Amino acid sequence: QVQLVESGGGLVQPGGSLRLSCAASTSIDNILALGWYRQTPGKHDQLVAAVSNEGVPNYAGSVEGRFTISRDPAKNMVYLQMNNLQPEDTAIYYCRDQMSDARGQGTQVTVSS
Repeated sequence: QVQLVESGGGLVQPGGSLRLSCAASTSIDNILALGWYRQTPGKHDQLVAAVSNEGVPNYAGSVEGRFTISRDPAKNMVYLQMNNLQPEDTAIYYCRDQMSDARGQGTQVTVSS
């Protein structure tokens, strides 16, 4: 089963940007779809963005136009560029293989002034 490790979270002011990275232990070309999810207390995990192994992205409506998911097969990496961050984006973000459900431990993103 693939192992996934996220990085890049942190504290940012509203309107700021962060770039999250997800490192996979195997070739991401063998993973049909990788998604970025976010987890907040008391809520169901939300799929933020996903990308297929053909590079086709899709986004949750709440992040469309602000977040961009991308992949680098040569490095087995998937990224989430997050712009114009808002306090409601505060969460633990993790990546997940949407077929096997393998996931990383996540990285904390806090948006606060």
